[in-house]
Amino acid sequence: MTSMQAQPSQPADGRPMDMLRLATAGSVDDGKSTLIGRLLYDSKAIFEDQLSAVERTSRERGEDYTNLALLTDGLRAEREQGITIDVAYRYFATPKRKFIIADTPGHIQYTRNMVTGASTADLAIVLVDARNGLTEQSRRHAFLATLLRVPHLVLAVNKMDLVDYSSEVFERIVEEFTAFAAKLEIGDLTFIPISALHGDNVVQRSHNMPWYDGPSLLHHLEHLHIASDRNLIDVRFPVQYVIRPHQATDPALHDYRGYAGQVAGGVLKPGDELMHLPSGLTTTVKRIDTANGPVPEAFPPMSVTLLISDDIDVSRGDMFCRPHNQPAVSQDIEAMVCWMTDGRALTPQSRLIVKHTTRTVKAIVRDLQYRLDVNTLHRDDSATQLTLNEIGRVTLRLTQPVFCDSYQRNRMTGGLILIDEATGGTVAAAMITDN
Repeated sequence: MTSMQAQPSQPADGRPMDMLRLATAGSVDDGKSTLIGRLLYDSKAIFEDQLSAVERTSRERGEDYTNLALLTDGLRAEREQGITIDVAYRYFATPKRKFIIADTPGHIQYTRNMVTGASTADLAIVLVDARNGLTEQSRRHAFLATLLRVPHLVLAVNKMDLVDYSSEVFERIVEEFTAFAAKLEIGDLTFIPISALHGDNVVQRSHNMPWYDGPSLLHHLEHLHIASDRNLIDVRFPVQYVIRPHQATDPALHDYRGYAGQVAGGVLKPGDELMHLPSGLTTTVKRIDTANGPVPEAFPPMSVTLLISDDIDVSRGDMFCRPHNQPAVSQDIEAMVCWMTDGRALTPQSRLIVKHTTRTVKAIVRDLQYRLDVNTLHRDDSATQLTLNEIGRVTLRLTQPVFCDSYQRNRMTGGLILIDEATGGTVAAAMITDN
């Protein structure tokens, strides 16, 4: 298997490249899969045998062009129906950045799939068909992206070739979406007119739209500043594992006690003062280890091992923070829940298991405050349950406290996974709200 063009793994100056996670969304047939295929194709990020297979399948389907959507619509059911059903992840790199793309479905019955794909995204691309303008699904996907606190949003107005690359059509859609976006909390919003089929403004600037003076989509993705999107103020370090290498042959490791986990917030350096929760005891950072040796600092989303100066009883599920900047410690949680299973419904008094960072506790649903219509943003206060793909606000009572922030403040310490007690399967994702 040979690549069409080798992609560098790091910039010429030797620094490791950062990674951008992005999710695509939009109505059915707006061209999400074609856009991703075009990005992969024009950035030379697909293999020759992959391209040959797509060309062959396109001919077998009677299409007179290479259908780049087939690069991502990998399931047989997706190809037969011409739609995206599951979340398809694709990876590629340019000389400037690495990318993980989540191609999420457009159908309302796959809302849970979009929530899954966008939950870790740094940027969401909402595609709009230039011929149809904003649709109900376009608005729904933009709302879900803001509900999941995706920091950056791109509205890509696709199929501009079918409206003669009209600036008036583009400006009308921009104006309409800007009015809708005023109801949402969107931190960074960019509009780009494209034709995924022909490659206009996808990787290269288009000569067909001289009236557009902005960047191509890939240029925008390569140069987007994301380092400040993560919470670098509030130190949060959930402990995942206590490392005690009792069988170590190296005498220097006999007394080693490290606390492994992923930095969920803030910046940690040796000498920093920390507080341990739930004990409330304070200590200092002695050293920060990684798989490649000690480092002078750690920040999200690095996975590291902390060594501290004092002998404290620390277990999985505990958390380190700053003494004067602590998360909430609570057994009563209010959260927005996206229900992801058709095997059962969420109702008041439902018993579930809650997984929050590295802590797992049992919980009961005390109250369903309302169900949210993601198309109209209307709140149904009379709702008595949440079923598959529905979103609502609930109150949970936990058997043990968790150390949490609001999802708006920190997506890692503000997110929950709800698990069925009987099956062990994930039934919902939840975002802790400001009480």
